[in-house]
Amino acid sequence: MTEILREIGTIARALDSISNIEFKEYDLTKGQYLYLVRICEQPGMIQEKLAELLKVDRTTAARAIQKLELQGFIEKRDDPDNKKIKRLFATEQGMATYPVIKRENDHSNRVALEGLSSTEATQLLQLLQRVRSNVEKDWEWVKKGNKRSY
Repeated sequence: MTEILREIGTIARALDSISNIEFKEYDLTKGQYLYLVRICEQPGMIQEKLAELLKVDRTTAARAIQKLELQGFIEKRDDPDNKKIKRLFATEQGMATYPVIKRENDHSNRVALEGLSSTEATQLLQLLQRVRSNVEKDWEWVKKGNKRSY
């Protein structure tokens, strides 16, 4: 059973490495493309929601967002109702880069699922969603400063 998480980790690291290499020409590194995609797909999201969505801590998200902003991929805008809240939006440059990232993602999905029937792919998705849900419970618990009991 321990092999399952190792396989998931290996797949995730390989795909992340490929993406980091392929997006280097756009000056997107270290998973920044993940942030840009979510902002393009959910314009106006707040930084905390983005960090939660990507399962990273606030500091990691803040650094990535700051770099994307400095590079001109995204911009922060004041919330019309609450000036303390900054909402994230892709710039024209960010929106122009989004289809490239999406195309790479679609290609990676096709490669990863090659040889699986549509039924198998659906089953795999459902099983992985259940695994993610299980892990998210621990992630929330530990994020709040708690320790897991082994």
